[in-house]
Amino acid sequence: MKGRVGWGYWVFVALLVVLHFLLRVGLGYEQLAPDLLVVAVLIAARQLPAGFAAGVGFVLGLLDGAVVPTAMGASALALTIIGFAGARSRELFSEDNYLLFALYLFAGKWIFDVILFFATGEVFRPGASYLLLVSPLSALYAAAAGLISVTIYRAFA
Repeated sequence: MKGRVGWGYWVFVALLVVLHFLLRVGLGYEQLAPDLLVVAVLIAARQLPAGFAAGVGFVLGLLDGAVVPTAMGASALALTIIGFAGARSRELFSEDNYLLFALYLFAGKWIFDVILFFATGEVFRPGASYLLLVSPLSALYAAAAGLISVTIYRAFA
């Protein structure tokens, strides 16, 4: 996925966003579903300039905040930072190397959780143990889902 990408790539990113809300809100899986919104922002950030990636993160954060009103501003802030950082770090993590790409997705989701934890402070009541136990597992789950979805996209693209 080097260079300019076609409309199929952006349909794939939009499909991840729709799937995120379908699984979390439509089917009611909530925290049992992977956080495909963060995965979509991180994948889109690889093809966009930093400012546009931050804008995509901000818009998707507002959309996520409309569904989860307790974290409206925090989610927009976290996804904006993740989008900007993801665009700036695209040279560090190659999509051709699955291990580095999975690490990119893992780190992005974990940093998202850390930003959300500190921005809200009250959404995750267990405290720091959440950041050390639950959040890395959630990040691993999102990275695996993102890696599988990119592999499926590459098979059909």
